[in-house]
Amino acid sequence: MNTPKNDKNTRTTGRPTLNEVARLAGVSPITASRALRGVSTVATELVEKVQKAALELNYVVNPAARALASAQSHSVVVLVPSLSNLLFIDTLEAIHQVLRPKGFEVLIGNFHYSRDEEENLLRNYMAYQPRGLLLTGFDRTESSRRMIEASNIPCVYMMELDSAAGLNCVGFSQLAAGETAAEHLLSRGRKRLAYIGAQLDQRTLLRGEGFRRALQKAGRYDPDLEVLTPRASSVGLGGELFLQLLAAHPDLDAIFFGNDDLAQGALLEALRCGIKIPEQVAILGFNDLPMSEHMVPRLSSINTPREAIGRRSAELMLTLMAGNSVAKPVQDMGFELKVREST
Repeated sequence: MNTPKNDKNTRTTGRPTLNEVARLAGVSPITASRALRGVSTVATELVEKVQKAALELNYVVNPAARALASAQSHSVVVLVPSLSNLLFIDTLEAIHQVLRPKGFEVLIGNFHYSRDEEENLLRNYMAYQPRGLLLTGFDRTESSRRMIEASNIPCVYMMELDSAAGLNCVGFSQLAAGETAAEHLLSRGRKRLAYIGAQLDQRTLLRGEGFRRALQKAGRYDPDLEVLTPRASSVGLGGELFLQLLAAHPDLDAIFFGNDDLAQGALLEALRCGIKIPEQVAILGFNDLPMSEHMVPRLSSINTPREAIGRRSAELMLTLMAGNSVAKPVQDMGFELKVREST
């Protein structure tokens, strides 16, 4: 019995190879690879030929095999704590728009605000030999820190700043944002100010700390008016906590919510219960999500530059992956207070 000869262009599994796609398209394997990765320098007509050939052969890219063959993958891992929060969706879209035209695949991991889950994701994605890591914030397990350091993979941290750590990071000061929230409400003549935070990730806690510091400085801080819960942030939770806090402290006249969805829930409950906003209680949100300016009344909020953070983080990553140093490793993108009807 004759055994079919297996050359380097044919897999023993019988699955189509990149070389077969290249032959059918009439291009080199390198051009075929670049076309399938979306590298912008490949001519449009060649991309169309390669895509047509891949479709005809039912070819599917194997990123792990590509990494093993080249000893270098074309993937960048992005880990975020939530895919239900528009904040991170906007950031991911911006990252994709920067990296995809350069031929990089974006591998997204959602760790659900769990440090242990983030560690597992990191461990699993390391098998793909990623070219870069885009991570959210600085709060993670010691094992994750050691893994990142030992990998020597370029890493950019998003959403937070730390000039002392010697890390590449793009974000804004969560502390300063909390302070700005308090200063705005105080400037409106409010005297009984509360903070409501949920999920309790590091950024939510830092915003609360900034708010607390500003109130303490003004002599207006009351620990009974600080509500922190590990429950997931949501519109429903915001309405629930708003009514509970107001029932316990009827003299309350301003609330800063750690996320816009919580503040939106409070506005809906106020409307339902006939509570006048801002006459009775001023409400201020955070992140300035799309629905906020359409609420009744329109929600005042602190606008965070989520798209700009994603874009700049990806651009920084391209610089690092090219082997170049970064002139400014800590990049503060700032934030903007949007004053509307609710305050």
